Amino acid sequence: MTMKYIVVIGDGMSDYPLRQLNGNTPLEKAKTPAMDFIAKNGSSGLLKTVPEGFEPGSDVANLAILGYDPRVYYPGGRGPLEARSLGIKLKDSEVAIRLNLINEDNGRIGDYSSGHISTEEARVLIEELDKRIGTTDIKFYPGRGYRHIVVLSEKYSEKIICKPPHDIHNRPVSENLPKGKTAEGKGTAEILNELIRKSRNILSEHPVNRKRVREGKLPANLIWPWGAGRNREVPSFRERFNIKGALISGVDLLKGIAVTIGLEVIDVPGATGYLDTNYEGKADYAMKALERNDFVCIHVEAPDEAGHEGMLDSKIEAIENIDRRILARILDGMNGKEFTIGILPDHPTPVSIKTHTSDPVPFAIYSTRKEGDTVDKFTENSAKKGTYGLRNGTEFMNLLLDRNG
Repeated sequence: MTMKYIVVIGDGMSDYPLRQLNGNTPLEKAKTPAMDFIAKNGSSGLLKTVPEGFEPGSDVANLAILGYDPRVYYPGGRGPLEARSLGIKLKDSEVAIRLNLINEDNGRIGDYSSGHISTEEARVLIEELDKRIGTTDIKFYPGRGYRHIVVLSEKYSEKIICKPPHDIHNRPVSENLPKGKTAEGKGTAEILNELIRKSRNILSEHPVNRKRVREGKLPANLIWPWGAGRNREVPSFRERFNIKGALISGVDLLKGIAVTIGLEVIDVPGATGYLDTNYEGKADYAMKALERNDFVCIHVEAPDEAGHEGMLDSKIEAIENIDRRILARILDGMNGKEFTIGILPDHPTPVSIKTHTSDPVPFAIYSTRKEGDTVDKFTENSAKKGTYGLRNGTEFMNLLLDRNG
């Protein structure tokens, strides 16, 4: 019987101990019998998914988890990865930048997602921006929800500093505008700042936003660029691990990583990249994908979104949904088959600080062919006692596949 491999990534799932939880983390507070089964019957450890010198982004962390050292393969920003997921054909000389539709509130960075604006509304706004301020050298591309892309021609530079809007909530726009790392980057930052300024009037007056205001919703009244980079070719997942794989996610970044490394991208109806995602659908589509693949990765954004919004109850609920509606469903569906399953976050997104950190994350791997260790729960503290110890993120795939691990 052929061994099948499954990885479930709960984005931002790990956290810090919280006073309101009597010193527990959301992962410790949540009811997670399926995760605990994997830990109890498998082996645990801690994983350092973000190498020294890198910001703790999901792009860096998930590349590492999938076996790609960011120090070698990182394109410099998430822009090129997300562009690939949207089918944008980038020239190697072009710069791709992630673009949020955000809410500006009295000169400060408001909601990074404009109240999770719909894809349909956002598309209209992005197309209007492209029409009004796009040029032959600057092209806006609509994505999904609040997440979009702007592509700059070869005359511009990716050597810029652009802070993610979820990291600078309630801070002045004027103090956090893009800056150049180099002389070439300075010119690009000035262009981006001009686009930000021009977007304010265009978006504020647009009928889509006027309607949102009338309905009591946040207007998407400013663009915010970040995550600039250029294409970087990488070896395929199959070349690296000699197995065929697939990936399921509701966000463009993970889909872009999948396209980049040659994993099959599986679109699940109702996979939103938010708290209301189709959990059962992700589980069912993953098991179906294993009929034609050896490996499948399921990425769930919900805990990360709850962390960024500081919503403790929602984060606990998201963790429990991953456990009950994905992991338990997979464990039941794979009963009687040979399989290995891993569960882990990509990075912490503590609700107390509403942003990512570089702390090592807990992970557990259960295989029908292998005995486990003595850890009996899946938590940050329990994982410290696991036989895997502390590992670098790029070791995870070999541990999952039981190669050199």
